[in-house]
Amino acid sequence: MATEEARTILITGCSSGIGYVCAHGLRERGYRVFASARKPADVERLSGEGLEALRLDLDDSATIREAVDQVLSRTDGKLYALLNNGAYGQVGAVEDLSRAVLRAQLETNLLGGHELTCLCLPVMRRQGYGRIVQISSVLGLTALAYRGAYVAAKFALEGLTDTLRLELAGSGVQVSLIEPGPIESRFRATSYEKFRAHIDHKRSPHRAQYRAMEKRLLAQGPVQPFTLPPQAVLAKLIHALESRRPKPRYYVTVPTYLLSGLRRVLSSRGLDRVLRRISGGGAR
Repeated sequence: MATEEARTILITGCSSGIGYVCAHGLRERGYRVFASARKPADVERLSGEGLEALRLDLDDSATIREAVDQVLSRTDGKLYALLNNGAYGQVGAVEDLSRAVLRAQLETNLLGGHELTCLCLPVMRRQGYGRIVQISSVLGLTALAYRGAYVAAKFALEGLTDTLRLELAGSGVQVSLIEPGPIESRFRATSYEKFRAHIDHKRSPHRAQYRAMEKRLLAQGPVQPFTLPPQAVLAKLIHALESRRPKPRYYVTVPTYLLSGLRRVLSSRGLDRVLRRISGGGAR
């Protein structure tokens, strides 16, 4: 186990939302935080706020390798933890997702984080300790209509992480998933940008549902019940980083607890009825 003063963590996706709050929250707790972001302007802003900021684009292997090299050069080759948080949500009906759009979602939400994890693991193995925490989603547990690309990436992340946890047993490296439901962030704004850029909504058989979806994505403030601030994720992250026996999974928000329970007790058809209602034809 790392000593308190040696607890260094690399976090992806720190420009806003969960990553931003976790970076500042852990720094205030005494961690040495390496906060990464894709855009140079965000890196500069984070640096101005007192964080050790790095550029890391999950779609660019060169920036992933460079970020890891920078962290290790500043820490004498040690790294306590990695938080894979960077992601975006591509909305759209499955039949409207091109191969390129689906590939882009997987590159950012799954493959970039996987590459980063594989670069950090040899360091943690040599140390004999480390923590890898993956930000998944309630949509890594159940599907919702019009979120197929995001669901595919999070389902894959769950499976890959469960397998990694089994393979690292006895290594001293602990692996956890955090599965939030609705969290206050810029997530809807980014989803709207990706939707307008990649989905031919005017010629889609789902265009009526898309109109309702656009209203939701453009709405100001929380539009879903039980929405929590990012600090709720930070609380679970602290346990995953500091507990002697971190949990394999941490649920955040009532919808995650509810849907995980319904998935266990309902038939597939019964769960489908619930999920169709929750999906609201894309309006939720």
